[in-house]
Amino acid sequence: MQYWLMKSEADVYSIEQLQADRRTMWDGVRNYQARNNMQAMKKGDLVLYYHSRQDPSAVVGLARVVNEAYPDPTQFDRDHKYFDEKASVESPRWYLVDIEFVRQFQHPVSLHDIKADAALSEMVLVNNSRLSVQPVRESEFMHVLRLAGEPALK
Repeated sequence: MQYWLMKSEADVYSIEQLQADRRTMWDGVRNYQARNNMQAMKKGDLVLYYHSRQDPSAVVGLARVVNEAYPDPTQFDRDHKYFDEKASVESPRWYLVDIEFVRQFQHPVSLHDIKADAALSEMVLVNNSRLSVQPVRESEFMHVLRLAGEPALK
C-alpha cells in the first residue's frame, strides 16, 4: 500500500462532487512529476484529497485509487483544453488514474496546521507545495488522519 495526496480546486472538482459522482478519472495533469506519481499508483492506494486555492487550503477527505494508470484520453481530443498535439495513441504523454470517494473529513486539516506540525515537516506538501499529485509517507498519512480526528484505514 502506498499513500498519496491529490490536489483539486474546490470550485473545479470538490470532495462533495467526488462524493456525488462516487468515482472519477483524474484527468488533465500536465506536469511530468505528477504524471510519474500517478504511474506509480496501484489499485487500493489511499489518497488525501486536498482543496487548494481556498482559504484555508486543506486536506478535506479521503479517496482510493481504483485502477492503475492509463492514457489520459483528453490529450487526443483536439477540442479539449488538455489536448496535446505531441501526444499520439501510439505514444501517449499523459496518464491518469481513477479514484473513488472514501469519506469527507468533519475537521479538515489546513495547510497552516500541516506546516506548523513538526511531525509533518518533511512532507512533500510542505516542501513542494505546487505539485498536484504527490507521495505521502505512511507515518505522515496516519498523522494527518489523527489531526482530522479520523480513524485509521486498513
